[in-house]
Amino acid sequence: MTEYVKNLRKMVGHSPILLCGASVIVENEHGEILLQLRKDNNCWGYAGGSVELYEEVEVAAKRELYEETGLIANELVLFGVFSGEDMHYVYPNGDEVSIIDIVYLCKSYSGDLKMQKDEVADLKFFPLNDLPENISPPIAKALKAYIGKRTN
Repeated sequence: MTEYVKNLRKMVGHSPILLCGASVIVENEHGEILLQLRKDNNCWGYAGGSVELYEEVEVAAKRELYEETGLIANELVLFGVFSGEDMHYVYPNGDEVSIIDIVYLCKSYSGDLKMQKDEVADLKFFPLNDLPENISPPIAKALKAYIGKRTN
């Protein structure tokens, strides 16, 4: 959680806040995507998180990718911006958010997989036809769009 969000939470408690996210769908040379098993909700998702106050979104996406996976994005391509009613989420701790997620695709990366121990329980590349069932709700909309583009 960013310092900005922590300070907001001190004022509003668990009430809904607007949260800007920056996320990265990493695709390897086999067309598989990298997912992480999140510790907070025990669901699989791609790398991403909150944009810091005054931080550029692409910088946040690269930062989150590196922090959570150990990978360095050599190139990011904007995939889409996802928002709306279906981006409402209540975290296991009760914090409620309306997410605007700016999602990038990354096919060019370097580094070795290294999970962030505080937030990530596992990292794994999955083929699109064999994704885990327990997908983290905040990424479902973008993941569905991504699969739709890849399979059409």
